[in-house]
Amino acid sequence: MQIISMQPAHWEQVKTIYESGIATGNATFQTSAPSWDEWDKAHTQHCRLVAVEDDTVLGWAALTPVSGRCVYAGVAEVSVYIGEAARGKGIGSKLLQALINESEGHGFWTLQAGIFPENVASIRLHEQQGFRQVGYREKIGQMNGIWRNTVLMERRSKIVGLE
Repeated sequence: MQIISMQPAHWEQVKTIYESGIATGNATFQTSAPSWDEWDKAHTQHCRLVAVEDDTVLGWAALTPVSGRCVYAGVAEVSVYIGEAARGKGIGSKLLQALINESEGHGFWTLQAGIFPENVASIRLHEQQGFRQVGYREKIGQMNGIWRNTVLMERRSKIVGLE
């Protein structure tokens, strides 16, 4: 398995994995995957990775800016999705660690993740990579007419933004 930069050619497989996550009901508030152009515009142009083996995308990770304000230029939201057949094999951990390393190389000092409390595996994955719970957002949004809560997790870089 290799972790490489995501390219537009990976999109169809990335989208399939994203849709699989959406179908669980515990990965995102999104109800459908966007087009490549929409996804591309919403995410940073760097810090987007795929785990591949034999030309098959096993999982992906990317960053979304939290704000357009310059004061938050080093803060981004993390997305990590693993294909069904690849779950439980440590790929998420490797992807998230690679994303953290790349993010620090691009000047990000804080990474955050909003995770449904029911998604225990994702919470555990983030904790293993140095994220800590900084909040609990009660009824932050509705999904299919039902209010959902999220755990707000954050990882502060020990390399970037120390001065």
